Amino acid sequence: MKYHFIAIGGSAMHNLALALHDAGHQITGSDDALYEPAKSRLQSAKIAPSTLGFDALNLPDYCDAVVLGMHAKQNNVELLAAQERGFRIYSYPEFIYEQSKQKTRVVIAGSHGKTTITSMILHVMRYHDKEIDYLVGAQLDGFDRMVRLSEDADFMLIEGDEYLSSAIDLKPKFLWYKPNIALLSGISWDHINVFSTEEIYIDQFRQFLESIVPGGSLTFYTDDAKVNALADSLTVPIRKFPYTDASHEIIQEQTYLHTEEGPLAVSVFGAHNMANIEGAKWICQQLGVDALDFYEAIASFKGAAKRLEPIASNRALVYKDFAHAPSKVRATCLAVSAQFPHLNLHAFLELHTYSSLTPEFMENYKGTLDSANSAVVLYDPEAVAHKGMHALSVRLIKEAFGRDDLKVVTSRLALTQQIDMVNDKKSVILMMSSGNFAQFDFSYFMGL
Repeated sequence: MKYHFIAIGGSAMHNLALALHDAGHQITGSDDALYEPAKSRLQSAKIAPSTLGFDALNLPDYCDAVVLGMHAKQNNVELLAAQERGFRIYSYPEFIYEQSKQKTRVVIAGSHGKTTITSMILHVMRYHDKEIDYLVGAQLDGFDRMVRLSEDADFMLIEGDEYLSSAIDLKPKFLWYKPNIALLSGISWDHINVFSTEEIYIDQFRQFLESIVPGGSLTFYTDDAKVNALADSLTVPIRKFPYTDASHEIIQEQTYLHTEEGPLAVSVFGAHNMANIEGAKWICQQLGVDALDFYEAIASFKGAAKRLEPIASNRALVYKDFAHAPSKVRATCLAVSAQFPHLNLHAFLELHTYSSLTPEFMENYKGTLDSANSAVVLYDPEAVAHKGMHALSVRLIKEAFGRDDLKVVTSRLALTQQIDMVNDKKSVILMMSSGNFAQFDFSYFMGL
C-alpha cells in the first residue's frame, strides 16, 4: 500500500509511518519542521521529507490513503489538494482503528497516568514474550518503535488521548477506538482551549466509556470521584473492575510493593505510580498474565521517558518529569518529597501549555508546589505573545500558586542561576514541563 503523511514529524505520526514502512508499505510525507528523534528516525528509514514545507507537489500521483496529523491546519495546501483529488483521508486515530478492527482493543485513558500505565503493560507483555500490537505516546527503553501493527497479534494496546484527532476531525482521539477492554485512570480538567468548561471536558470521558464494546470491561480508579460517578452511571452492559493504589512502603528511599511472596523493590515511586501499577496489573490479568508473573516483570520497569526520569546524581539528585497540569504537578511533587524525605525538594515548573498560561485557569495550581522546600516557575513572554495571550505578572502567578516565596523567571539564564543556588548533596531538583525550559540543556547537570 502507498500512504502519504501530512505533518509526518509528530510523535505518533512518525512512529506510525515507521511501523508501516517496516511492514513493507510505501511511505511519503511532509512537514514544515522536524525535530529529534523523529528527524533521525525518518532519515534512517529513508522516508524523511527531502525538503521542509507543505506543497501540493509533495502528494504522489496516487496513494491508497493520506494520514493527516493534528499539526496540519484546515487550509493546508496538501490537504486541500488531497481532498480535491478524492484521496481517502484519515486522522491517525481513525487509521489505527481501521488497522485494528479485527483485534481485541485495549485502550488506556485518563487525564494523567495513561502513558505510564500503557508502558507498564507493554513492558510486562514483552517480558513474558506475549505478542501484542500497540500505540504508545512516549519512548520506552528497549523499543525502537512506539507503534506496532501486525497481522498475527490478537490484542492492540492503545494509549487513548482525549485531544482532537485532526483539523478536519474534531472529536477526541479516544472516541475512535471502541475498546473491548478500557481503563480510566483519573479526570482533571485540561486543554481549556478546546474544552472551555470542566463539564464539557468530563463529558468526553462519558462518551469514551459509552463507546466500550458491549460485553467488554472497564477498569477504573475508584479513588477519583469524577471517575467513580461516570462508572456508576454507565448503563452499557460491561464488566467493571475498580482499583486503588497498590499496597506499598518506602524504606530508606526505596519503594517496595507488598506481594503474596513478600516485599518487591520497584524503580518507580509515588502514590500516583502505585495506582498506575495496580491499574496495569488488572489489565494484564485480563490479557492472561497472572499477578505473580506481573510482579516479576514490573520489578524491571524503569519508567516511560520524561516520567520521573533520573537525570543526574553527582551533586543534587535531579529528576525530569512531563508534569504540567495541576493534578500532575501536585502528584509528582508529593511523590518526590515522600521518596526522599531527608532531602530538600526544589521544584522547577515551566508554564508552557495554553491552559497553564491562562490566568482564569492558573488558580487551579494553588497549593500544587506546597510540598517543595522552594519553587521556581518559568514562562517565556515570547511564547505567551506568540499564542496571542495577555502578558503575565509575577504577582498574578504568585497569587495563583499561593506561595509568597515563589520565584518567577522568564529566561534560560535566570533559570540556570536559580538551579545553581540549590545544586548540592542535600537537594533533589525536580524539573517539570511539557516543553523544553527555554531550550535548557539538561547535560548542564552532568558538568556540575
